[in-house]
Amino acid sequence: MTRTPSSGDSGSSSDKKEENASSRQGVTLRRPRFRQWRGLLGTVAAVGLVGVTGASLLVWHQYEGIVADLPTVEGLRTYQPPVMSRLYASDDKVIAELADERRVFVPYSAIPDRVKNAFIAAEDQKFWTHKGVDPVAIIRAGLTDLTRGKGRRPIGASTITQQVARVMLLGSNAVSMKRKAKEAFLAMRIEQVLPKEKILEIYLNEIYMGSGAYGIAAAAQTYFNKPLDQLDDAEAAFLGALPKSPTNYNPIRFPDAARGRRNWVLERMAETGAITHEAARSAEAEPLIPHAFVRPGPAPGSEWFAEEVRRELLERYGQDTTLQGGLEVHTSLDPALQLTAQTTLRQGLMAYDRAHGGWRGPIKHLAEVTSSSSQEDWVAALQAVPVPLGMLDQWRLAVVLDPSRGRVGWLEGGIMRRGAATQGGTPQTAQVLERDLAWTRRFRLLRAGDVVMIEPQAQGERVALMQVPHVEGAVVTLNVHTGRVMALVGGWSFQTSQFDRATQALRQPGSSFKPFVYLQAMEQGISPSQAFDDSPVSYGAWHPNNYEKDFWGPTSLHDALRESRNLVTIRLAAHIGIKNVADLATRIGLVDSMPHVLPAALGAVETTVLKEAGAYATLAAGGRKVTPTLIDDVQDRQGKVIWRPEGLSLVSVAAQTAAEQQAAGHENEPDAIFPDGKPDAAQPQPQPPAPAPAPVTTPAPSAAVQNSADLPGVDDQPAVKDDRPRVASEQSTFQITTMLQDVIRRGTGVQAGKGIDRPVAGKTGTSQNFNDAWFAGYSPDLVTVVWIGFDSPQSLGKNETGGAIAGPIWNKIMKTAFEGYPKLDFPVPEGVTLVRYDTGRGVAIDAFKPDQIPGVSVSLADNGASQELTAADTGAENMPDSESDMAAGGGQPGAGGTAAGNSATPAPGTPRPAQEPSGGDIGMGGLY
Repeated sequence: MTRTPSSGDSGSSSDKKEENASSRQGVTLRRPRFRQWRGLLGTVAAVGLVGVTGASLLVWHQYEGIVADLPTVEGLRTYQPPVMSRLYASDDKVIAELADERRVFVPYSAIPDRVKNAFIAAEDQKFWTHKGVDPVAIIRAGLTDLTRGKGRRPIGASTITQQVARVMLLGSNAVSMKRKAKEAFLAMRIEQVLPKEKILEIYLNEIYMGSGAYGIAAAAQTYFNKPLDQLDDAEAAFLGALPKSPTNYNPIRFPDAARGRRNWVLERMAETGAITHEAARSAEAEPLIPHAFVRPGPAPGSEWFAEEVRRELLERYGQDTTLQGGLEVHTSLDPALQLTAQTTLRQGLMAYDRAHGGWRGPIKHLAEVTSSSSQEDWVAALQAVPVPLGMLDQWRLAVVLDPSRGRVGWLEGGIMRRGAATQGGTPQTAQVLERDLAWTRRFRLLRAGDVVMIEPQAQGERVALMQVPHVEGAVVTLNVHTGRVMALVGGWSFQTSQFDRATQALRQPGSSFKPFVYLQAMEQGISPSQAFDDSPVSYGAWHPNNYEKDFWGPTSLHDALRESRNLVTIRLAAHIGIKNVADLATRIGLVDSMPHVLPAALGAVETTVLKEAGAYATLAAGGRKVTPTLIDDVQDRQGKVIWRPEGLSLVSVAAQTAAEQQAAGHENEPDAIFPDGKPDAAQPQPQPPAPAPAPVTTPAPSAAVQNSADLPGVDDQPAVKDDRPRVASEQSTFQITTMLQDVIRRGTGVQAGKGIDRPVAGKTGTSQNFNDAWFAGYSPDLVTVVWIGFDSPQSLGKNETGGAIAGPIWNKIMKTAFEGYPKLDFPVPEGVTLVRYDTGRGVAIDAFKPDQIPGVSVSLADNGASQELTAADTGAENMPDSESDMAAGGGQPGAGGTAAGNSATPAPGTPRPAQEPSGGDIGMGGLY
């Protein structure tokens, strides 16, 4: 029986036949659909995994690159912003500010809340809650940037912390995703290191606010001329508006935009609850009126002084500390005396220029201005004329309208701005003084359209014609006891030339050097009444002479110094040794170095006005070296004194006494009081044996007996400790002072002493060919030195001596300087005696040491100091022709062999050989 397989049997022959048939027909059976999706999803997952892994690696690589370049934020813990340094006068008023960036640091505790709230409302409302970045603000800014189109700067979403990171750590404002990422990472790190208050403090002190102001305190001064604590809501909101764009919201250039941005900040402040809506509306109604701020410094007249201080600070501390270290520099400047010195010097220079220079003509000619021009025409033409350098503030630019009558027109009431395109003011007209018209007629007539400088006069409709002098000058006034420079003027105008002729110009002092030659003689024991021969002398090619071209014969040193006799000075220098003179001049600070030649004794050396002031102060201070100083002390930004001048200091009386005893080797002696402060050297003091060391037990004082009197130093008194070196004895310097007093009473310095009713001493100085005119003088308290000359040395004119030109200027300055000072005599040191005697040329008062006989001139031939003069002494072979100015056939040929020791007073009845003048040669250096 045959079996029929079932349909489910795979081995049925019918199924096999069907498969074979299907394969032959090329038909393929499909797999199930879910298998296809599974394969597709697997592929996508694999690709996605690879992509995510690659992207993660790329992001990680970028993150590592960004993080690796990030600066450290630890420095912000001790951050100190660059702060400008300030210079203060002796009255503690600011005279100048030194800064690369004008910034005034304000600690967080001193910043008003309204100012903080204004910046937070404008820049970062979530400042107190976020962790350095604001994700919501970033998303909002990104969506806004996508809808704004290309070519426009993206809207920022930086928090205040991010801005601190950018400004303080990155220092870049480039627009890039990499920079923004660095900002974000740094901001989050900063938030972990610093508290919010410190971050806000850094931001508000560092942000640039426009118009050269950095930080909120400088901005408050710049825009409103107020300190921070005096700002109202509207003003604080305006400051908060500036960080977005200080240029576009400048209230002067774009007042509407600035006001709109300010009002927007006020609205944001109201939204955050910093102020009420009523207060915001009230503040929005206020006009935005910025007030002009004049940056301090230099104060009027203090430019030379402040610049010299700046140079000293740069030399001592470098540029970064000087301009960014926040130094508080207290100076010795007396503002009132400084203005007096500057004004008096300018008056003297103008007087000399008018007498010698003549009228040099107008500064410009306006061809479009004629005698028939209308007021509108000449005003428009005059407004376009720039203010020339050197023009004083009280002067005005004027245009000549009627030359025959001297009628001029100018603009009054406007602020002169040097270099400005136009000048403002109200038109005024007046006539030039008759004397000034006559002055112009002698040199160059005025024409209609000439632009001149005038000074309106108080006596009605008259003006004085002015011009900037070509001659220059310098003045220094300082305190005798301390060396503090109270006034320093370096020339006519700081704007014209910043070259300081008081500290930088090396000029020959002429006869104002002579007192130091005589000081060396006093140090060697020579008496003021000692006579030296005043007669012609020639040394090879050098033929010195007196200014007056006459000869007095035997002349006392007192008379020779009083009348500035050159020939006596030369013989004196030869006797005491020119090397000794050079050593003294160097020690006293008058010169840095000095050639060992005789013309140097007449002032043929180079020094500055400031150095000469210090040297004369040394005379007044009794031989203690006085070093001029402009700075009293320098304090850092924490108020710590980091520098003050050396030499003088305050100590306790007990400490100073103990130090003196220890220095003298008497620390084990019992306390004693001696009249001169020292034990009598004639009686040796017993030296007790040193006791054996033993333990000392001091019981603690009880509360009943421990009072203020028992505490150390409570009742001690201060004393001034003077560590300055002594370069000459008190007795010798007082002898020179006594002789210099007679120089002003009846010598070459009479004009300097007119009207001064207190003891003063001084000396004139005139260099070769009248190139330099000096007067150096002092009282017991003050020293003033005046110099007049041309920048390129040339003659001031015949007979224009230091007494004639510089003396009157010195007189006016000292009269003002004496106000507030008591009338004192020069202190007489122990060991000298003041004697009135007849010098042979009048009655004089001199100081004599114990071993000197008043009025007597002794023979100096055998004292071992006499020296024969040679070419090496005179330096004649090194003198240029332009300086020697020698005439042929001058003095006696044999005069060069005359020894200084033989120039003492000859025996009575000895005939004096006739000698001819040396041809009028004044020699190199000193004159009068």
